[in-house]
Amino acid sequence: MIKIIGACLTVAACSNIGLTWARVFEKRPQQLTALEGALQLLETEIIYAATPMSEAMKQVAAGCDSAVAGLFRYTEAELRKMEGVTAGEAWNRAVEKFFPETALNGQDLQTLKRFGASLGTSDREDQAKHLELVKSQLKLAAAQAESVSRKSATVYRYLGFLGGLLLVLVLY
Repeated sequence: MIKIIGACLTVAACSNIGLTWARVFEKRPQQLTALEGALQLLETEIIYAATPMSEAMKQVAAGCDSAVAGLFRYTEAELRKMEGVTAGEAWNRAVEKFFPETALNGQDLQTLKRFGASLGTSDREDQAKHLELVKSQLKLAAAQAESVSRKSATVYRYLGFLGGLLLVLVLY
């Protein structure tokens, strides 16, 4: 009886590990899509409402998905410190601080940093072009991540369960 309970717990634990890894793969496309939506809000604030950058970041943080709101809160906090940093420098500092909390990869980090280099350095029309560019890059990355996610998440789910069964067979 104890062996059966132990076997069930082993399979359940391994399955849980597989499900956890699958969730990591599922988070990236969601976060990329959320970032794209947040940048749409930023575009609205900058281009159409002509909101100052720190206030725009605050508005976006309040209106976007909680998974990416931290990036805009960090940027707003950096801008409000009044240390003489540009909007791009504040953005890049925020990206560095925000990045470890996400499921994003190095390519996503580089996309966000490239966007930061142009943030706040030109007129509204040019900002709109840069925002459109980064949104299209994020949309493409999200589509690719979704494809990888579907495959990898399924593999990790099965791998966790089957690994648990294999472990039970080997141990018992």
